[in-house]
Amino acid sequence: MTDAWLKRRIELERMMGVDVLVRGKAQQDKGAAADEELAAVEAEVKSCTKCRLHEERTQGVFARGRADAELMFIGEGPGADEDRLGFPFVGRAGKLLDKMLIAIGLNPDDVYITNIVKSRPPGNREPRPDEVKACWPYLERQIELVRPKIICTLGKPASNAVLNTDKPMNELRGRWFSYEGIPVLPTYHPAYLLRSPSQKRRGWEDFKMLVLALHGEKPQTTGMF
Repeated sequence: MTDAWLKRRIELERMMGVDVLVRGKAQQDKGAAADEELAAVEAEVKSCTKCRLHEERTQGVFARGRADAELMFIGEGPGADEDRLGFPFVGRAGKLLDKMLIAIGLNPDDVYITNIVKSRPPGNREPRPDEVKACWPYLERQIELVRPKIICTLGKPASNAVLNTDKPMNELRGRWFSYEGIPVLPTYHPAYLLRSPSQKRRGWEDFKMLVLALHGEKPQTTGMF
């Protein structure tokens, strides 16, 4: 699949009045119901003291995006900008993520974005296993309430946590797995792509897989986890 082909397909569907994320009334109703429950979970996150991360954070960082989203992104944890502003992926990595979404014809406001831990790890280190375990019920509830069609995990910590594995990214990215029946596509974290521009092409290939799956191409999951 070439980039030109993908752009032509998206543009054709737009001309025909078909959006990449098609929502009927039932899906909108689902989002309205989920919003209220997600707000209650967010309130718990804001006051959570279950792990050491609350000691140095400015605030808990819950999510951004639509409660009726078909596509959910799960990253590692908040950075300095996210800790300050209270939303995930609003720094340099978030801006790159938004650009990649726009490039495949998606509005960044129409997806749901969160992290495996909701408080910033000191120095932006990777979350520790006990911190992920403490935060996991929040993420689990988010997935249950949003009920996305597809999950995309960003980076090794998020991919390992969601898939319950310790495999390296070179064995995970660009392949479909499954979480509770939901197709999961691991790909590189945007922060990694900023550090390693040579890998952006692979990240783009993964994002093209996402948009095709949203258009109805059934992901072939491995089921290995």
